[in-house]
Amino acid sequence: MNAHLKTFENRLAANAREIEGVLDALLSQAILDDEIIRPENLRSAMHYAVLNGGKRLRPFLVVETATMLGGNRDAALRIGAALECVHCYSLVHDDLPAMDDDDLRRGKPTVHIAYDEATAILAGDSLLTYAFDIIASTPGIDEASKVALILALSRASGLGGMAGGQALDLAAEKQAPDEQGIIMLQAMKTGALIRFACEAGAIVAGSPAEDRATLRRFGERIGLAFQLADDILDLTADSATMGKATGKDAGRGKGTLVGLHGMAWAEATLSAHVKEAEALLAPYGERATVLVEAARFIAERKS
Repeated sequence: MNAHLKTFENRLAANAREIEGVLDALLSQAILDDEIIRPENLRSAMHYAVLNGGKRLRPFLVVETATMLGGNRDAALRIGAALECVHCYSLVHDDLPAMDDDDLRRGKPTVHIAYDEATAILAGDSLLTYAFDIIASTPGIDEASKVALILALSRASGLGGMAGGQALDLAAEKQAPDEQGIIMLQAMKTGALIRFACEAGAIVAGSPAEDRATLRRFGERIGLAFQLADDILDLTADSATMGKATGKDAGRGKGTLVGLHGMAWAEATLSAHVKEAEALLAPYGERATVLVEAARFIAERKS
């Protein structure tokens, strides 16, 4: 591993610890801030779903994009935490028997195994709605920016984003999509939240529309890279390394770009995505160093 990548991984890990501290505080606050009854079993399942490890890449992108553009770091951490609640909700529901039917997530029993299916569904529902609570109550961001964040996250999460992508993914088990169908599916299911993470940092920083558009395009590029790297790892990594079952897409007959074009094409295309992402950040000079390293990390990660 080169020195730059190791330095980046250390920064990513430090940010993950910081985000987890924010998430822990927010989930504790959600049961202590007034007299409303909140079922302890549900709160426990939410806590289990969110604070069970992970790289916290999406909130990292929010924080580092905002930092590059001179935004409020504390506000960016809260927006990153809100995004992570949405991401973790999606994992809880994705693991359910009616969806991907997984028993393992990040090396631990999935929420419906550790608790039960009904509690897992409700924990996911609660994490999704709490994300918007967090955004709306974040200090240090003006009201127009909060509305922009809520609108962008709702679109990235819903019918035209992650949830819609999940529906396409389930349909792909019955009829494999063509190449354009696979690209659309992946851009929605995986790419939408990564794209939001990068744009959100620009919104937090109060940056002009040009910056928002550039960071959104950067998010699109690294989102494509992330999914392509994930498909490669699904074929080459083992379950212990990944912390979840591998080889399931091939087992279910789901089409992937790696399956269509082969490993050599996938590796070359992955490299091209990273170069395009880097080119988008060139106008920001050295300020973009961390985000450039993030793009490289996404392509080179082993889990």
